Amino acid sequence: MTTSPYIQHTRHWLEKVIVAHNFCPFAKRELIKNSIRFDVVEHKEIEPCLEALIVACETMDEDAEVETTLLIIPNGFTDFEQYLDLLDISERLLEARRYDGVYQLASFHPTYCFNEADSDDPANYTNRSPYPMLHLLREASIETSLKNIEDPETIPLNNIERARAIGLEALEKQLENCYVAT
Repeated sequence: MTTSPYIQHTRHWLEKVIVAHNFCPFAKRELIKNSIRFDVVEHKEIEPCLEALIVACETMDEDAEVETTLLIIPNGFTDFEQYLDLLDISERLLEARRYDGVYQLASFHPTYCFNEADSDDPANYTNRSPYPMLHLLREASIETSLKNIEDPETIPLNNIERARAIGLEALEKQLENCYVAT
């Protein structure tokens, strides 16, 4: 069975960007444990993406071995503002379905830009990905993992400093390289 190129590109990004630069202190462990579920949502519309999100929650409810799910949306939400609308609706759906406190959403997008940041700030690359994605995480696992990290509140600031030290050109190239991964 051939793996989707979207999953290959995303896995490459996780390994060569996120784990390599330790932007997420938990990603390496989950990659090694093979506890990340990759799901490609081919649709461009909000409704099928929301349905896929709920299916992902239900899958994680039923399978404790799945620690986190990446919903990869390669054909839609390329506009960052539209993606933010999807993210907002997704968070409200999780709350309405009583998944708040159970699962948490993290956001990744090819043109991710933090609020009040310049679009060419290397810090944006901590959340830039090959495709728009919704990242579903188990909140209890996050809380448990954070207990083992000294000063977890410094993770975002450390990531910003690390990304800026690496530099825009290098991070752009690393993200581009994810698309040629096989």
